[in-house]
Amino acid sequence: MTDLWLAIAHHILVFSLVIMLAAEAALVREGMTASDIRRIAGLDMGYGATAFLIVGVGIFRVIFGAKGYVYYIENVWFWAKMGTFAVIGILSVPPTLLFRVWMTALKADASFSPPASEVSAIRSYVRWEVRLLILVAVFAATMARYRDF
Repeated sequence: MTDLWLAIAHHILVFSLVIMLAAEAALVREGMTASDIRRIAGLDMGYGATAFLIVGVGIFRVIFGAKGYVYYIENVWFWAKMGTFAVIGILSVPPTLLFRVWMTALKADASFSPPASEVSAIRSYVRWEVRLLILVAVFAATMARYRDF
């Protein structure tokens, strides 16, 4: 029963992460308003918290899940999934830092609008995160079925 609840929590968190990333991708655009910037900054905080929870629940799945930890630690696809998720985490840092800069600028000037170059850079990072998240899904499905290449 523990395995079931951990799997449910893991999947709900992953789908939530996808929704937040999609919302970020849709909201980050030229001409953003103060409200948009606040919404994006809030989404980004939720995105980070959700990623943290995914890792936590994932660790519990490895330790307490039905397949046992040996299945995971010896599974090349598990490590491919973990590595890809780590790269997504690294790619999420520059946008998070820029969102913080934007929030500070917004507090100083209510009419602040981010420069087009920063918006473009963030859109690029988010697109890469989306692409890699698709790869995480591929590795997850493969991991559930195979241990080796």
